[in-house]
Amino acid sequence: MLVVLQPRLARALARRRERNGTDAPTDGGPALVAGLLVASAYGGYFGAAQGVMYLSLMGVLLHDELQRINALKNILAVVVNGVAALFFVFVADIDWKAVLLIAAGSTIGGQIGAKVGRRLPPTALRGVIVAVGIVAIVQLLLG
Repeated sequence: MLVVLQPRLARALARRRERNGTDAPTDGGPALVAGLLVASAYGGYFGAAQGVMYLSLMGVLLHDELQRINALKNILAVVVNGVAALFFVFVADIDWKAVLLIAAGSTIGGQIGAKVGRRLPPTALRGVIVAVGIVAIVQLLLG
């Protein structure tokens, strides 16, 4: 929902800041740091929708293009998931066949997604994100 509502929320925050005579923090402020920390802890363990949470938070709290925020999201996810993977290597039994399949799929999907995401206008990119999310929800509910 935050991805869909992000443009409206960002405009509402801008109007509120204008009424209050305050400037938006250029770095997202403490709200972004706290939100990313929670999303990273969740994402490092579970992973599902981690990227959508990052996009939602950064889309509302940073003033930048969706494509640049998407790139930042990808870098942050790599760092968080890399740290989580190192942790799990030492504390969990690992099915290395599954790891290799997921790593290959994530790498290929990430490369394709980055190329497509850079070329899409923000509204279309937002639509793709929402469509993929809806498909995932339906699949989880029916499967």
